[in-house]
Amino acid sequence: MLGAMYIVAIIVEAMSAALAAGRRSMDWVGVCMLRSITALGGGSVRDMLLGHYPLSWGKHPHYLLITAAAALFTIFIARFMYRLRKIFLLLDAVGLVLFTVIGCNVALEMQQPFIIVITAGLITGCVGGVLRDMLCADIPLLFRSELYATVSVVTGLIYVGGLRVELPHDLVTILAMAVGLVLRIMALRFNWSMPKFVYTRDL
Repeated sequence: MLGAMYIVAIIVEAMSAALAAGRRSMDWVGVCMLRSITALGGGSVRDMLLGHYPLSWGKHPHYLLITAAAALFTIFIARFMYRLRKIFLLLDAVGLVLFTVIGCNVALEMQQPFIIVITAGLITGCVGGVLRDMLCADIPLLFRSELYATVSVVTGLIYVGGLRVELPHDLVTILAMAVGLVLRIMALRFNWSMPKFVYTRDL
């Protein structure tokens, strides 16, 4: 199940990258580069930091073809994407919680400490989007007040906590993803956000 959902997640992230590239008037090379960085960047950064090799796209080169196809397909249907906005946001939320669980699982398999496991989940879930926004000269969503990183951390805590108390793995996975998904959807629906730090006085 996780494998199939991972494919869905990287497709959605590749499509989001293609739209971001379009807003910056990039050519097809820029679109394809940005889709790889967005869809696979979080996992790649996690693996490099943890020394977990080969990288996912090195072990599964077809991920590059899948994300390229998704990005190029988005170019052709971009004029209709606004009609699919709600579905797209839902799938993006699914990608966030799924990447988080996968990142935590990789760190657990490497027998990393608790804080590293949670951080690995956060990196996997969020860093691809951070790299996309930085390359597009936008303030990364992770650094805004919107509930995004918080959702990733909550998802990771539930996943790791459930495994620590020896609940069945499938049950823990579903529970963690469900809670994270509901939290993300509620945040989008009701504009929930973290407190902002505002400092306007000159030094």
